[in-house]
Amino acid sequence: SPLPALLALLCLCGPPPAAAPPDEQQQHQEQQQQQQPWCPYKVRAEGAAAAGRLCFRPPARGFQCSARACLAHRSPSGALVANALRNGSVLLQWAPPRPAAGLRGFALNCSWDGTYTRFPCDSVELGASCRDYLLPEAHGGVRYRLCLQPRYAPPRPAPPAQCVEFRVEPAAMRDIVVAMTAVGGSICVMLVFICLLVAYITENLMSPA
Repeated sequence: SPLPALLALLCLCGPPPAAAPPDEQQQHQEQQQQQQPWCPYKVRAEGAAAAGRLCFRPPARGFQCSARACLAHRSPSGALVANALRNGSVLLQWAPPRPAAGLRGFALNCSWDGTYTRFPCDSVELGASCRDYLLPEAHGGVRYRLCLQPRYAPPRPAPPAQCVEFRVEPAAMRDIVVAMTAVGGSICVMLVFICLLVAYITENLMSPA
């Protein structure tokens, strides 16, 4: 009779695996989001009625702002960082929000200070897997304010936005500073050489009175 063999197989298989606790499920979801190679986003220009075209960009994982290449500006909580690069672009980085369950994406709002008022600039809608975004061209000498707002599925309310303010140094001013530093260094070297030459002539070639 095959009944004893079936009972033996059931005993060997054992009970079904238990479901993972909620914390492990959230960690698993975060790992899956971090393994996604592309960040989907839409750029909506100011004044445009329709949303922009869906685009994809590779994440800049592992980027660290060096003192010679860029200047890092952090939000009051430190969750949002704006890395102002020397080429005029700005790389935004942010930490994964808590909780991760129900996260639908992010909304990035941009504005900059004018002479008498604050002007809005392009806003961006990013996917839930995004952890950074690159502003390719930022105007030099303008003070920017960027706010990142996580979006959750209802009925979970949206947490407060993380905002960072910074000013991009003008490229022309950087070039002028570098040129003046180089010229000033050359002049200092020439003055030191002339002083040494005069001292040598005075000590060795001119007879005392």
